[in-house]
Amino acid sequence: MEGSVGGLDTPLEISSRVDDIADRLITAIAVGEYLPGSRLPSERDLAASLRVGRMTVRAAISRLVREGLLRTQRGRGGGSFVQSSLPAAAGNSAHPAVHRVLGSRWEVLKDTSEAIAHLQGAVCRAAAENRSEDDIAVLEQCLEAFRRAASGSESQIADELLHLAIGAAAHNHTLSALLLDLEARVSISAPRHPWGDAEGMRRMEERALRDHEKLIAAITGQRSAEAGDLGRMHARIDLEMLDNALRRSAPESTEMNTRAKQKQDGN
Repeated sequence: MEGSVGGLDTPLEISSRVDDIADRLITAIAVGEYLPGSRLPSERDLAASLRVGRMTVRAAISRLVREGLLRTQRGRGGGSFVQSSLPAAAGNSAHPAVHRVLGSRWEVLKDTSEAIAHLQGAVCRAAAENRSEDDIAVLEQCLEAFRRAASGSESQIADELLHLAIGAAAHNHTLSALLLDLEARVSISAPRHPWGDAEGMRRMEERALRDHEKLIAAITGQRSAEAGDLGRMHARIDLEMLDNALRRSAPESTEMNTRAKQKQDGN
């Protein structure tokens, strides 16, 4: 059982934790950590990564199911899935949650993201210095898989596998582990990266492909300084995704979108 048993403040504390976790999950969906149709981690894994009890996670998921953001499926292959299309009411109610989560943590998120960028540069530099012929083959296969992947979840997974291959090519477990730890402080789904919203997703994927092609060429060519610079700059895409989500969730932005929709409906 979570909280202190019998304390008068226990229901309020539990309710507050459920609110916080629901907000975190809504934000993870909004920034594209979990894309429509994708399955969330198990309650056990979410509880561990969010450092709360399973009952809190379960209550937060139940709330998002009621709001239409998630659906649950029992049996083999079951779990909690992001709805393929979000109801308009749920989409509107998500804005305050995103603003609360990102706005309250923004300075920490910026600081951590900058550290991730520098560490990603160090990993890419090490990969250029230490990669083997086998690593080159894996990196080129992963790059081709990203190039051929469909937009959305398939592309996001291919990106994750490519970055893990770069970490493996660095042949430095400490560097790679530090990077994954920092990424987990920003993203629940780490090492998967935020993928943004549908409107700008394809442009971001095209930009990521250009970055990947230059980065893999620098690593395989053992141009370590170039690989480090490219890796550092590429890592900053994640912070841009978060910044875009924060701007979209701002109260004035939400109000403007509502007015625009009302005007359109009136016509």
